[in-house]
Amino acid sequence: MESNKIRQIKTQTVPQNNPVMTLREWGMLIFLSLIWGGSFFFVGVAVKEVQPFTIVLVRVGLAAFILLAVARVKGTKMPKDPATWGAFLIMGALNNLLPFCLIVWGQTHIESGLASILNAVTPIFSVVLAHFFTREERLTSLRAFGVVMGWIGVAVLIGIEFFKGFGTAVAGQAAVLGAGFCYACAAIYGQRFKMIDPLVVAAGMLTGSTLMMLPLALVADQPWMLSPGVGSILALIGLAAVSTSLAYIIYFRILASSGPTNILLVTFMIPVSAVFLGWVFLGERLGADIFLGMGLIFTGLIAIDGRLVHRLQRWRCGRT
Repeated sequence: MESNKIRQIKTQTVPQNNPVMTLREWGMLIFLSLIWGGSFFFVGVAVKEVQPFTIVLVRVGLAAFILLAVARVKGTKMPKDPATWGAFLIMGALNNLLPFCLIVWGQTHIESGLASILNAVTPIFSVVLAHFFTREERLTSLRAFGVVMGWIGVAVLIGIEFFKGFGTAVAGQAAVLGAGFCYACAAIYGQRFKMIDPLVVAAGMLTGSTLMMLPLALVADQPWMLSPGVGSILALIGLAAVSTSLAYIIYFRILASSGPTNILLVTFMIPVSAVFLGWVFLGERLGADIFLGMGLIFTGLIAIDGRLVHRLQRWRCGRT
């Protein structure tokens, strides 16, 4: 029979309305982290020869084409009402247009591994926004501790460069943090698509992003003047087909069943693959301060999730 102490831990430590993820959902989340971690690598390759806005345009445009083709083959009908397409445009701005541009521009000034670590603060933004804008996920004392630890980690990552002056490196880091805030807003807004096929949502969102991105890239970058090499072209294809088209189908499927904070735990795992790829293929080297900051951010994310802390407390109570 369960002790009163364990019952108390269940009630106070784990948010009652935080959806529990199944083994299948965890598997999808891990796979999503691998292909999104690869996106930082693909951008790191392409940004050496291709302008930032053009990278984003190719990413969303090719991904939209692929998903619309898949929808047509499957016989899936896209919505026609203006209200739904208006929502797709807003979702595209929050989840594609703004964060993609900020991350790609940021990676012109910082390494891909560092960008992925800074992007891992997305759930920290999300848990605060979810507290104020949703009824399902409230800010507990444990999650508040996680938010504080996460921002201490960000301070460690940016602190030294910041005191040297607000240069391009700090601006690049700030841009990636801004992208994380956009992703958190998108996760909250994206809950309205729960009843729509994830393929339809991803295709509609990316189509809207392409329409918004096209004039910006044409005016700012003049992409017809570019002559990228084979490596950059392959990176752009991988970025669009794998790290965008496939990724967003998985993203919306997990979001519909597990909620905004759970889906954003993917950023907890992305830096591992991104740092590894940057180290092996791009020759990137991250200092001890970077790994210290990453450790603090990850500690905050563990606290925000709460499940590991809950299991440790149950284990300790079971031994007493």
